[in-house]
Amino acid sequence: MYKRLFEIDPWKIATHQLDVENKRLMESLTSIGNGYMGMRGMFEETYSGETHPGTYLAGVWFPDKTRVGWWKNGYPDYFGKVINAANFIGMEIVIDGTEVDLAKGTYDDFYTELDMRNGVLKRSYLYQQGDAKVKFTFERFVSIVTKELAFVRVSVEILAGEPLIEILSKIDGNVRNEDSNYEETFWLEKNRGSQPELAFLTTETIPNNFGTPRFSVTTAMKNQIYRESLRELRSSPLQVGECFSVNGQTGDQFAVEKMVAVITSRDVEEAEQVKVVRKLIDQNSSKDFTEHLAEQTAAWGARWQQADVKIDGDPEAQQGIRFNLFQLFSTYYGEDARLNVGPKGFTGEKYGGATYWDTEAYIVPMYLSVAEPEVSRKLLEYRYNQLPGAFINARRQGLKGALYPMVTFTGVECHNEWEITFEEIHRNGAVAHAIYNYTNYTGDTSYLYSDGIKVLVSIARFWADRVHYSKRQQKYMIHGVTGPNEYENNVNNNWYTNYIAAWVLKYAAENYPKSLAASQKELDVSPEELTHWQDIIDNMYFPYNEELDVYVQHDTFLDKDLMPTSKLAPEDRPLNQHWSWDKILRSCFIKQADVLQGMYFFGNRFTREEKMRNFDFYEPMTVHESSLSPCVHSILAAELGKEEKAIELYKRTARLDLDNYNNDTDDGLHITSMSGSWLAIVQGFAGMRTFDEVLSFKPFCPADWQGYSFVIKYRERQIEVTVDQSQVTLKLKAGAVLDLKLYDQALTLEAAQPIVTSIQKSE
Repeated sequence: MYKRLFEIDPWKIATHQLDVENKRLMESLTSIGNGYMGMRGMFEETYSGETHPGTYLAGVWFPDKTRVGWWKNGYPDYFGKVINAANFIGMEIVIDGTEVDLAKGTYDDFYTELDMRNGVLKRSYLYQQGDAKVKFTFERFVSIVTKELAFVRVSVEILAGEPLIEILSKIDGNVRNEDSNYEETFWLEKNRGSQPELAFLTTETIPNNFGTPRFSVTTAMKNQIYRESLRELRSSPLQVGECFSVNGQTGDQFAVEKMVAVITSRDVEEAEQVKVVRKLIDQNSSKDFTEHLAEQTAAWGARWQQADVKIDGDPEAQQGIRFNLFQLFSTYYGEDARLNVGPKGFTGEKYGGATYWDTEAYIVPMYLSVAEPEVSRKLLEYRYNQLPGAFINARRQGLKGALYPMVTFTGVECHNEWEITFEEIHRNGAVAHAIYNYTNYTGDTSYLYSDGIKVLVSIARFWADRVHYSKRQQKYMIHGVTGPNEYENNVNNNWYTNYIAAWVLKYAAENYPKSLAASQKELDVSPEELTHWQDIIDNMYFPYNEELDVYVQHDTFLDKDLMPTSKLAPEDRPLNQHWSWDKILRSCFIKQADVLQGMYFFGNRFTREEKMRNFDFYEPMTVHESSLSPCVHSILAAELGKEEKAIELYKRTARLDLDNYNNDTDDGLHITSMSGSWLAIVQGFAGMRTFDEVLSFKPFCPADWQGYSFVIKYRERQIEVTVDQSQVTLKLKAGAVLDLKLYDQALTLEAAQPIVTSIQKSE
């Protein structure tokens, strides 16, 4: 059974214990970021025990050669990987000639906390070295006020003795990746300098054979000590530092503050980088750590004001939803249209750290409600800007149109598993669905009718070429795919894939005539092409079983030995860590929502009875070993009146990483599934839907909660929803009056007149 590392607190991730056996997990859970850069919760000072240090810069990556012996035509040339950048938080500490190291030394009163209100990671302990006893307090944050800046403060209090304390503040480019190229070095030194007012290191990624960009990065620091000390500048290959030496006495207190500036060649040419970081440091040196922290706290406060979800009566649930929102906002907040949401964000290297379909399926629906529309629009623009890469992907498969990649930094596929790269093509549909979602939610058609239609038509052309016509069945089919359930590969007629392909063709055909004349001219969709699309729409094959009255996941799914997950032995879970891949593929067990994913996306196209039958058939066979799985099932369970199941799966998605449900969080957080906890509350418990451009709610309150509330943005309005065990209250906090539905009743929401009604039980 997993031992919980952190205490339950509504705003903090905190512990009074250093669990050395789970330190890597602790590092994942205390990761911080600002959308531009971030790092795992490794220590500033030396730690010789088990650890996974990692500092990552958004958009900086390297093409890791696909080292497999079975490369075939159409395979990606490389596996794109996020790479570990220079460690700039380092503060080596020496007491009377002996280095401070919690893996070896004597310490007590350990405490660490990540404050989600402002993104500050804080840690303290009492350290014993000979006759000296010293309290160290470490604080750090990456700024959301000025994205290129980070701040570290080490505070020292001498409780006993007269120790000589040396603190080496450094930038260290001698870093490795765990998940790339077998521990190879990715960085070459280009320049370095050490001065009292500015120490800097410029590095460049090593050459590659694939024509992908090389990145240069300049990292600079300015240190300040509030105590008389000796200062010594140090410099060595791939490292610069400044050492402070203090002859201390009992009762002394002092602090070393470090301001860091990071600039990459994504924004500034290498020749100009030192000048730019110097300017950043100079412009911000008039304020100390405390003043910068005050600005940081105010900026995070503004984010929380429009996005916080408040839960009364369940502290674990409260902590879970805030942790997930905090990590999402730390990863992406829409400042840069060249960026997307990586599956590990700034918390680890697994999965390459690149763009997945998770963004369109799970991230966009949340950001539409909790941030300005421009944030979600930039996610759409990101895909449009990478349309040339999607054309390349389709051509490599010998197909027309555009195939968006499963994993990418540039738009060109860079995932090296064939069952993903070639077969999990349903991702194309999610990209198109995000355009629908944005347009339907915001009412803004400007993207759809300009660049959006180019994406839709390009995807439609791919589907029209990828299907084949079965003369025997007189239906269009799609063979050789992997659906959302990755525990089945190379199947024929995955229901979800077929369904979303037909939907894309229909959505593209409906909106092409309405699009801008310039877009129509560029695309030149002929009447014959539209007729062919309609033929596919009308004659797509959807596996269905009359006896069970359910849609069948794929052609041969019912030939498997069907059984519920309750038949599995506990020691077999999770399957992907105990069973061979062959055994998993032959089993009936489902990794995540597949048929049910379609019913979630297109909920207005299926009756309640259809949803109930399919949920009751598929959910008992679902092991939820994808981080994306619990939220979809929770939302559908809530809609179907299965409140206990909805709550059970909400807890799983809300605390997936905090409680390490799948025993895989030590290498990084599941960032792109973290929106699932918000979706489970807002779309699940509160029943929010926006089908056909009508906002509606059907709330209930979980039995063990006293109540909950949240705020959403909707079409230039801000709406507060409060739910308790007896009633629902809707308040219009900003914007014009709005017609909406509450429990299927048409109502008008006005600023001066909140809507208050009693809770209605689901049918």
